Amino acid sequence: QVQLVESGGGLVQAGASLRLSCAASGRTFSNYAMGWFRQAPGKDREFVAAISRTGGSTDYADSVKGRFTISRDNAKNTVYLQMNSLKPEDTAVYYCAANRYTYFKSPQAYDYWGQGTQVTVSS
Repeated sequence: QVQLVESGGGLVQAGASLRLSCAASGRTFSNYAMGWFRQAPGKDREFVAAISRTGGSTDYADSVKGRFTISRDNAKNTVYLQMNSLKPEDTAVYYCAANRYTYFKSPQAYDYWGQGTQVTVSS
């Protein structure tokens, strides 16, 4: 089992920045690829960003490319999502997720999920 706890969400104005953190426990963090997803009210959960087990490979949704950066610190068992130039359409609950082997854009491929953290961007 892997336990994931997100933090860092909040209410900000458009153009601001936030950094989300996801702390992992329970198993060897470096054995898991990690992803960030988000879900707005009435919408499906969507892929935001993902990172490989070593951090050497990343992927982003087109909607956040150039504004968001995913990173990880395996010594701290934590994955981060730096979000810059936030827009109202980024408003959602943000979730981190773990996959035992590699990362995917499909949420169905992930084995473990956090409880989510709310990000609200006002115009």
